[in-house]
Amino acid sequence: MRQALQWIGVSVMVYGCHSSATVERGAEALLLVAGADTVIAPTITDSLPKPYSHLEYSKTELLHAAPGTKSVLFNTNGSRLYAMNLEGMSVYEFDQPSRKVIREFKFKPTKGTGWNYVTDKPIPSYQEKPVEACFSHDDKILWVSLHNAEGIVPIWVDSIKANMSTPATDMQGGHGTKKQISKRIRVIYPGQSQKDSFDVPLIITGKTPKIISRTADSKYLLVSNWHSYDVSILEMNENEYPYAKVISTVPVSSIPRGIAVDDKAHRSFVAIMGGASITVINNTAWMKETDISVESNPRHIVLDTSGHLFVSYNKLAKIACIDAETGKTLFTAPTHAQPRTIILSKNHKFLFVTCYNSDYVDVFKITDNGFKQVASLPCKGHPVGVDVFEDNDTLEAWVCSYSNGSISVFSFAKK
Repeated sequence: MRQALQWIGVSVMVYGCHSSATVERGAEALLLVAGADTVIAPTITDSLPKPYSHLEYSKTELLHAAPGTKSVLFNTNGSRLYAMNLEGMSVYEFDQPSRKVIREFKFKPTKGTGWNYVTDKPIPSYQEKPVEACFSHDDKILWVSLHNAEGIVPIWVDSIKANMSTPATDMQGGHGTKKQISKRIRVIYPGQSQKDSFDVPLIITGKTPKIISRTADSKYLLVSNWHSYDVSILEMNENEYPYAKVISTVPVSSIPRGIAVDDKAHRSFVAIMGGASITVINNTAWMKETDISVESNPRHIVLDTSGHLFVSYNKLAKIACIDAETGKTLFTAPTHAQPRTIILSKNHKFLFVTCYNSDYVDVFKITDNGFKQVASLPCKGHPVGVDVFEDNDTLEAWVCSYSNGSISVFSFAKK
């Protein structure tokens, strides 16, 4: 018999999925593993960390992850970090205080076709390769894009039982209804003999799905499909399997990557990494409104609450601040080679930039007129994904490196 554990967590206001930089987010509950399931304790208040205007680097910790870790994402209160392990075909759930992996969600591999980004050619691979992720419904569901499966899957991380209450058997030899493909996941609890397994529905979006973003009300998901040259719009329903369905597909001019959702303006911004533009999508009609002309090869994009877009330009080795309303570039700054994922601090005063090919993490303070670099930290193994944890006194940037299967935790004192 499982013992019920109850913790009371204080959540902080964040900006939707790490990848999406959604502007509004509600209070969410602390999730705690209790054997094969979890107990959710109600959040009693919302609070932001105390004001700060400076960051002082203090230390770096190196954690072991899995091969080819592609992205990382904290839940709302920062108690758990999820690492999407592309080559490891798994998702690690880290406990923030202890730095330990408490659960591994391991996909059963099936043969598929991947992509060699050096030669620009297809290669034999496996379908179940996690790329990016997004939370919805008060952190109950973790949506994960599978690089070679042409779709995304929902994992109920708050309750293992919720994943098991799905239809059984399908025409493809897996599990699900006749029309619904699914993927098998095995849950490993490090240091314990206990294991669980269940099936999750694969929702087809497009070829090579990457970023997943959502609206603040957890009604809609947006998925950028790299090789399909489009963005899938999905309507979510947590009470009906498979929990989301595609309702619209928005064509774009070239390869899409980053997505930022502006819930106040009812628009979404998609970085067209294969070109030199940002596509603007109307979130009411779910159609393309216009394109914002920018410099070439924009990869990741985040949005603050004052209508500023922040963009990383992969090939140009620079970042930019853009007025979302006018499309005007307000200021830029150089970075180390190949800036990839970027993330804002909770107060929107600092920007963290992973620089893949150069093995650095650059940190900038955002002023009214520009970027001021405050740190440039070595990070071996090709850093690619980043998310931040904050309390009143400390900010931690958790950075995953692709080639060496590690996560570097950079700690900063708030001043």
